[in-house]
Amino acid sequence: MKKTYKIDVDCANCANKMEDAAKKTAGVKDATVNFMTLKMSVEFEEGQDPKAVMEQVRKNCKKVEDDCEIFL
Repeated sequence: MKKTYKIDVDCANCANKMEDAAKKTAGVKDATVNFMTLKMSVEFEEGQDPKAVMEQVRKNCKKVEDDCEIFL
């Protein structure tokens, strides 16, 4: 399953950090952040609960970029 979320991030470098953090999160098969459109696309592994996984993605992104936001 793939979902797209609106994000708020200040710079392209920070967007790259968010993408890396999302990709390393358990339950995420793949993730892409588009800084120009301020959107994050996340592909979830089979059988994962997107809501629970995205809460963890948000926590991981806040570790690398504390003023970023993901609108779930």
